[in-house]
Amino acid sequence: MNLPRRCFDVLVIGAGGGGLRAALQLSQAEANVAVVSKVFPTRSHTVAAQGGINAALANVSPDNWLWHMYDTVKGSDYLGDQDAIEYMCRAAAHLVIDLEHAGVPFSRLENGKIYQRAFGGQSQNFGEAQAARTCAAADRTGHAILHSLYQQNIKAKTHFFDEFFALDLIKDISGYILGAVVLEIETGQPWIIEAKCTLLATGGAGRLFRTNTNARINTGDGMAMALRAGIPLQDMEFIQFHPTGIAGKGMLITEGARGEGGYLINRDGERFMERYASHAKDLASRDVVSRAIYTEVKEGRGCGPHGNYVLLKLEHLGEAVIKDRLPGIRQLTLTFLHLDPAENPIPVYPTCHYIMGGIPTNRFGQVVAPYKEGAEEAIPGLYAVGECACVSVHGANRLGGNSLLDIVVFGRAAGNHIIAHLKKHRYHRALAADDVDQALARLARWERSGNGENMDELRAELQSVMEQNCGVFRNKTVLEEAVKKVTVIAERLQDVRLKDQSKVFNTARLNALELENLVELSQAVACCALARQESRGAHYRVDYPERDDIRWLKHSLYFKGQTQIEYKPVRLKPLTVETFPPKERVY
Repeated sequence: MNLPRRCFDVLVIGAGGGGLRAALQLSQAEANVAVVSKVFPTRSHTVAAQGGINAALANVSPDNWLWHMYDTVKGSDYLGDQDAIEYMCRAAAHLVIDLEHAGVPFSRLENGKIYQRAFGGQSQNFGEAQAARTCAAADRTGHAILHSLYQQNIKAKTHFFDEFFALDLIKDISGYILGAVVLEIETGQPWIIEAKCTLLATGGAGRLFRTNTNARINTGDGMAMALRAGIPLQDMEFIQFHPTGIAGKGMLITEGARGEGGYLINRDGERFMERYASHAKDLASRDVVSRAIYTEVKEGRGCGPHGNYVLLKLEHLGEAVIKDRLPGIRQLTLTFLHLDPAENPIPVYPTCHYIMGGIPTNRFGQVVAPYKEGAEEAIPGLYAVGECACVSVHGANRLGGNSLLDIVVFGRAAGNHIIAHLKKHRYHRALAADDVDQALARLARWERSGNGENMDELRAELQSVMEQNCGVFRNKTVLEEAVKKVTVIAERLQDVRLKDQSKVFNTARLNALELENLVELSQAVACCALARQESRGAHYRVDYPERDDIRWLKHSLYFKGQTQIEYKPVRLKPLTVETFPPKERVY
């Protein structure tokens, strides 16, 4: 095992908001922290979050954390774990103020308080208009948060391994996670990074779908690493499609555009959301709006020469409001559509945006094993936060503004738990030579020479299958076809060969390693979606159009290589308040 080797108290894999918030908590507690990222940290996907972060500050309208909790439970279609949801919503206001003190330049009201806008799925509280709960830095909130957290980590002397690709977790014979094997992209050299605790914060896997809002780096690396370590993935059937992606391109038009007063129309100029969500209208939850747009287009009321999108109207807001509150959206549409939203409506259509499922964790960020005799068991030395994790606060559908909140709340929570763990475990466990064999074998597999399948064509085929068979509307036939096709793609992947066998900045090899991760996750999504015979949140089965709380109020668990899905119960009991019992979800 003659590889470069470094030892740290904590290894954080992923430099987005969740990873950096945890790293900051740890570094400030004087832990020795390494952050591994395959891109420079400020290029992590948190930088793309536009609309804002939810917290019941009540700066614009009456609000409190209990209403936030209720909206989140309801938005999850009652699949969210209510203890974790309570924890997140109670902590929200404190964490937003904490971000402000860290330097996040939130937009301001005239009285100097943090500006808040309305977002989808927020209650009409206290008989007033819809709550304005989403704290925003114009429409570049994620950008502001990520840069501030990175700067604070530099100040706290966090150690960064920039442009290193995580291959696999290192696990000893007793199941303890000892760190990871990572690949230095610049040289092609694998490294061993040992750690007393390892935290996965690698983000989502939107690149499973051809049309998506995600950066090219969002290939589900952490989720696939967990699968290969014998850990199941939870609720992978729940894929959020954001209703307002730029039609045909997928880039995100923030929900904040509708929060500022924008609205959707069909080819007849009708504000059609009034038919699908009579109260919330354009600010219904994302799954509701996405299905409404899909239905309008399918039934022939789409816009454009091919009738394949609807229009988002912002012109009535005025140029001043758009330049002040939505400058990023204006620049985006000018760049990619050559139109000014202050003068012309924006063509939009649902696009893959977020993975509600992921690595199962508790509210402390600990990765947990399946139920054993009625209790979950934490995987020793392993934590996960952010989109790669499933706490589950989002359940079957995530509310806009809750993703940035999720990463900072549970990033801090994981950091606090790791600090307590380090006090009890002062020394590194012994690392055996064969503990890294799996990762090295996976890397060596791509050194095979000869002719074979074309990697780019296989990736395009995978994305096409997922988009056609695991989209907004699903049924048994298309899902069975998806399972068969992704299984065949997994088999064909073994025949892919790389023509470029160089070591230095070999992006083809990185793409191949990412494709391996995507293929494994596609099997999880397809198998879980086929197994769940109901419609709940973002998972809509045409052949099972109703939610079934008697049979399906439970989380799915997918293990690598198994088509049989296991399940565990939803935690319906909150920490201190009464349970919100499941009821019909209407907007």
